[in-house]
This record gives sequence, structure tokens and C-alpha cells, in this order.
Amino acid sequence: MKSLHLKEYLLLVILCLSFNRSFSQKSDVGNWFAYYGNQAIAKKWNWWNEIQYRNYNFIGDLQQLLVRTGIGYNLTENNNNVLLGYAFINSQNYLPDSDEKAGTNEHRLYQQFITRQNFGRVFIQHRYRIEERFLPDNFQMRYRYFVMLNIPINNSTMAKKTVYASAYNEIFLNGKKPVFDRDRLYGALGYVINNDLKMELGFMTQIQESTSRGQFQIGFFNNLALYKNKN
Repeated sequence: MKSLHLKEYLLLVILCLSFNRSFSQKSDVGNWFAYYGNQAIAKKWNWWNEIQYRNYNFIGDLQQLLVRTGIGYNLTENNNNVLLGYAFINSQNYLPDSDEKAGTNEHRLYQQFITRQNFGRVFIQHRYRIEERFLPDNFQMRYRYFVMLNIPINNSTMAKKTVYASAYNEIFLNGKKPVFDRDRLYGALGYVINNDLKMELGFMTQIQESTSRGQFQIGFFNNLALYKNKN
């Protein structure tokens, strides 16, 4: 298979976005724009930074704005990361039988552990997360398990100019009844711009106790290091 150049991939993204825009006007499908940053700040320390702009439609009808950050430490070289973080979430929920919205803010502390493996061309990430959620007049605990697969298509590794398939499943469990909160199933096509930057275009189905909803996702990943190991 010939390598897919960045210009061709960007054209594919634009075509998919055009489809998403027309499709979202006729159905209950939203769109999430996401930025994920993971910067090395010392030999074993990293800074996580993330912004997600979630819409009920393609863009312009805000559902949720999420800002998440944290400081992590690698227990082994470039792997087995423990992290302590904070998140701020502004939700814009439609009132029943109304076009009006009500906004709420949530403050969240979280602790997580990430471990990575690879088996041949298959790269696997497991994430275990505990959240302390400070909602208006309410406090909740939540537990999350996330598993993700990345499989390079036109190269044997996730090297520069690699097109890859990505998939994940994440389950959310509450600390009190109802225990099941939600499950997210995701599939995407990604492109490695260089060793520090990549992007993905995918679709996620979010399943809750009594509802489900589809979301297109456009993700940009930045691993540019703020610290360079001289050894």
C-alpha cells in the first residue's frame, strides 16, 4: 500500500466533516473536537493537558466544554504512568420540552494509572481512573476502565506518515446506584504527522442506561516535549 500523504488525509477529513454537517442537521448525532497534549517536563515526569469542545450538532450548539490537566510520573521508562489531575466541565443541557438550556459547572479531581503494551503491529493502552466529582449540591465517585488499540496500516510501527486504525472501549461505573453509568465504543482512522503529532477522525457511540447517542470525533494529539533528556 502506498503511503497516504498529509494533503490526501486532510481532504478526507474535510469530506467527512461536510458529510457530518449535513447529516447532523437531520439526526441526533453530535460532534466532538478534542485536543490532547502530553508533554515531558522532566526525566520521568509529564504534564497532561486536554480540551474537548462537544456539540449537539456539528458545531455551534454547545453540549459540553471540558478542560482537563494533570501531572504524571512514569514508574518505568516511558511506561506505567501514575497521574493526579483536575478537570473543569461546563455542561449546557436542554430543558424538557424546550429550546432553552441550563448551564451547570462541575469540578473534578481524578487519579489514574496507564500502562502500554504492544504485540507485533498492535499497540494497546489500558487506563484505570478514579474520579471525585463535585457537582452543584452533589458529590459523586466514579470509576472508569479504558482500553485502546492502535494498528498501523502502511507501516509496521507508528512512525512518521503512518496511517493507522484506532479503536477503544471505556466503561464508567458509579460509586452508588445505579452502578452502571455509561459505555463508550469508538473507531477511527488516524494519521501520524511526525513523532510528536497525530490526528484522528472517528465515530463514538455512547450507551447509557436508557439512551444512546452517536458522536463524530476529530482529535489532535501533541506530544512535543518541554524537557529533553541529554543522556
